[in-house]
Amino acid sequence: MPLSWNEIKSRAIAFSQEWEHETSEDAEAKSFWDGWFRVFGISRRRVATFEQSVKKADNKQGFIDLLWKGTILVEHKSRGKSLDKAMQQAKDYFPGLKEHELPKYILVSDFQKFRLYDLDTDTTTEFELKDLVQYVHLFGFIAGYEQRTYKDSDPVNIEAAELMGKLHDRLEEIGYTGHDLEVYLVRLLFCLFADDTGIFEKGIFWEYLDLHTKSDGSDLAMHLASIFHVLNTPREKRLKNLDENLAQFPYINGKLFEEVLQPAAFDLKMREMLLEACALDWGKISPAIFGSMFQAVMNPKERRNLGAHYTSEKNIQKLIKPLFLDDLYLEFEKAKSSRGKLQALHTRIATLHFLDPACGCGNFLIITYRELRDLEILILLELNKSGQLVTDISSIIQVDVDQFAGIEYDEFAVRVAEVAMWLIDHQMNIKVSNQFGQYFVRLPLTKAAKIVHGNSLRIDWETVVAKEQLNFILGNPPFIGKTYQDAQQKADMESIFVGVKSAGLLDYVTAWYIKAAQFIQNTNICCAFVSTNSISQGEQVGILWQELYNNYQIKIHFAHRTFSWSNEARGNAGVHCVIIGFGLQDAINKIIFDYVDIKGEPTELKVKNINPYLAEGNDIVILKRTKPLSNVSEMKNGSKPADGGFLILTKEQALDLSTRESIAGNYLKQYIGSDELINGNSRYCLWLQGVSPTKLQSIPSVLKRVESVREFRLKSVDKSTQKWANFPSLFQANRQPTTRYLAIPEVSSERRKYVPISFLDSNIIASNKIQLIQDATFYLFGILTSEMHMTWVRYVCGRLKSDYSYSKDIVYNNYPFPENISDKQKQKVELAAQAVLDTRAKYPDSSLADLYDPLTMPPDLVKAHQTLDKAVDLCYRPQVFINELNRIEFLFSLYETLNTPLLKPTKKQKVKKN
Repeated sequence: MPLSWNEIKSRAIAFSQEWEHETSEDAEAKSFWDGWFRVFGISRRRVATFEQSVKKADNKQGFIDLLWKGTILVEHKSRGKSLDKAMQQAKDYFPGLKEHELPKYILVSDFQKFRLYDLDTDTTTEFELKDLVQYVHLFGFIAGYEQRTYKDSDPVNIEAAELMGKLHDRLEEIGYTGHDLEVYLVRLLFCLFADDTGIFEKGIFWEYLDLHTKSDGSDLAMHLASIFHVLNTPREKRLKNLDENLAQFPYINGKLFEEVLQPAAFDLKMREMLLEACALDWGKISPAIFGSMFQAVMNPKERRNLGAHYTSEKNIQKLIKPLFLDDLYLEFEKAKSSRGKLQALHTRIATLHFLDPACGCGNFLIITYRELRDLEILILLELNKSGQLVTDISSIIQVDVDQFAGIEYDEFAVRVAEVAMWLIDHQMNIKVSNQFGQYFVRLPLTKAAKIVHGNSLRIDWETVVAKEQLNFILGNPPFIGKTYQDAQQKADMESIFVGVKSAGLLDYVTAWYIKAAQFIQNTNICCAFVSTNSISQGEQVGILWQELYNNYQIKIHFAHRTFSWSNEARGNAGVHCVIIGFGLQDAINKIIFDYVDIKGEPTELKVKNINPYLAEGNDIVILKRTKPLSNVSEMKNGSKPADGGFLILTKEQALDLSTRESIAGNYLKQYIGSDELINGNSRYCLWLQGVSPTKLQSIPSVLKRVESVREFRLKSVDKSTQKWANFPSLFQANRQPTTRYLAIPEVSSERRKYVPISFLDSNIIASNKIQLIQDATFYLFGILTSEMHMTWVRYVCGRLKSDYSYSKDIVYNNYPFPENISDKQKQKVELAAQAVLDTRAKYPDSSLADLYDPLTMPPDLVKAHQTLDKAVDLCYRPQVFINELNRIEFLFSLYETLNTPLLKPTKKQKVKKN
């Protein structure tokens, strides 16, 4: 057990006084450094070596004055000699050291002046021996105290996980698999961490394996089994003649080492892997980050993108701060002046309970626990700022891991989460020790987070934690779209969404919303989930939120609008997410976090109410409509070939076909989908409507393609497609207009301020990736390409990743067009719309993608759109809208006016979150 800081400081004062007037040449160096290490309660002989032989940078033999492998290198000179030369000499030894022997610190001295260089932080500190007590905290790592800053992208997290992955693979290769392998690796993880963070006396696990096992690894498994057994045995029950090297390991308990496992086996290479892992600084490793990475090493495919398998702390903070942490800190600030209020707050945070019903390796629970402990430390410091000595620190620490519970489907993740919670608990205990100068550790382990292995959607959550006890439900349930759900997941969805129409369209994550809503009935529990942004856009909104509103009376408390959920590790890809906080109470302070840049920082907006589109407005949902809400022309989907690609040709294929059989050119028509409309690319289709059998017989290449269509349709699992095998020369769905039409791409980039739409001739065939309006007017074009309509699109439209997925049934048919406009207003829109088209025509060589790219959009086109935007705004009200939030609030209100309200939410008394 490390010495208390008070004891270390007392020893530092005595040591500096003893040696302050000594000359301390090399003959006395050993005595000096032995005494230095005793200041921190460590035997120098056990951890560090004098006169370590090493090849220097110039390939000459050198001798390091003092080396603690992997920790500190000391180079000393006679009094008055240059410390700069000593520092350079120390660095010259680095090429001769193995990777795991490289130190984290360099200390050079002339026994009176000292210079400490921290390689991790690239910081240097100088002081004199007489001032040692003022700088002794810098050497806490010798005693086992070490504060670290955890970085999401710190290479040591990835390096450690990769090393464990290699060891996992080798154990699996020799036949050590399944549950035993998973538990074995988790035990090793605990020991590696314990060795560097003060749970064990620093370095004893590494030292034991290095000195007491054979180099070929043949007895390593036996020794590990002995260590595991000792860790599970109370000191009073251990053998009286137990080897002292084993006896030094503490009693851990916590059931981590209780289960008897099948014996493993090691070889030379595997032993080297484990020793290499021991050499890493596990004190730098974040349990929140490493847990997910450690899980990922079990899957070789996931391991290739190892850094992508954790949730960055920054993103976790986005959820927990508005859910509960901000309120607690606000309460703390208000309580500072009152000892009674501080004590009440301390008691309160020690009684809060949290559940993550899809906890994975425990990331959210770990960070939440750490934040709660940090707040507890601040409360205790405030209560003890008079400087009164705390005699027993364990008596004032109240927050503990048993306030946290989780449910997880993957058993290995469950084991990692359990251990990770103990590890973060220990890290926080070390932090408390540093703050109060008294070593505090919870050993043996008596309490644990309750992490249950099972299917969260099938488990009764109250068997995990009583709802009367629970305060918050939080987490990051899995996102799996309807197309990617397996049979088990579809069955889970059916069990949750009983009787809910069109629930099969929903993402898997939505089941956790319903399950949570059911669980929190008649409670004050508040919830928050990270989710795919699709649940707040498009068709899913109506299905999910109508159920949540009508049957469970859910209210949204806060929301992060779409942002990129990613981390900084190599190879990671951002997922487009939202965070939604909710409960039964109508919270007083509702907040929307909006992102101008989805990879940037949000702006915070305080609002009266948040609707399911994560905008300010009443609790409405927009359902599919087959006809427009307003009195406007109908929109249709383009024509669907269902042809296996045989009726569609590239530009080159079309040219080749018409060259070989010129008559075929008569039946080739330009074919446009979203990509062709926006980017100006060319495709063609065989349009054989009304072509006689005789003509078809005379074009063998075309007839061959028609035959291929027939075969494709016959093999289809879709019965309607099979029927169309009888008409193989035709598109399955022919919706082609006979006159000019307005084309709207189904999919387009969210980067553009306006969705690029265009008028097309009836001879250009619109694919089913185009929405079209026959005989559309300039007025209709003007409305649809306005900022007003684009605002509706941004909030209501479904998404593919972040791209708009325009739907006539959701977006167009529900759009509230201006009502009762004058001829003059309409004419202004028409003239402005024509001006937009005329401006486009000035750039015949530019595609719509070029014209509407925010970086290349011509200034005159920008101005033309601004004029159009103003004209459209004035059709809605006498004043132009100043921002997007004004627009969407107005549009939602107008929608409610035009549409019979689907929801009549009952008013609830506003209460504060618990």
